[in-house]
Amino acid sequence: MKYVVMIFRNLDRTWTEEDQQGVVRLTRLKRQLDESGELVSSEGLLPPEEGRIVQIRDGEQVVTDGPFGEAKEQLAGYFLVDAVDDERAQAIASLVSAAAGDRVELRGTLISAGMPDELG
Repeated sequence: MKYVVMIFRNLDRTWTEEDQQGVVRLTRLKRQLDESGELVSSEGLLPPEEGRIVQIRDGEQVVTDGPFGEAKEQLAGYFLVDAVDDERAQAIASLVSAAAGDRVELRGTLISAGMPDELG
């Protein structure tokens, strides 16, 4: 089953040497998961101010520049993994959390969980 491990970062923090070491650890973990065949994809994300909200309003595309929301924590990156079971997915999420030095969120993907026919 496929799982997304989402990495969050507090925007109030300044970038430190520890953060740089976290990137090194995450890159090493990315290679290990790729070698084991469990990595589907992984990326870090640009800061929220580089993002845009894209939506359709009254049939027209509307694009709004960031930053967005009042949240102090923002999605900073993700690992999409294919794990044999939930226990392994949680173990991978723990490795990502340890490498990033912060909490992560783990979620299974809808299609690999068996999307109901009426949604497909």
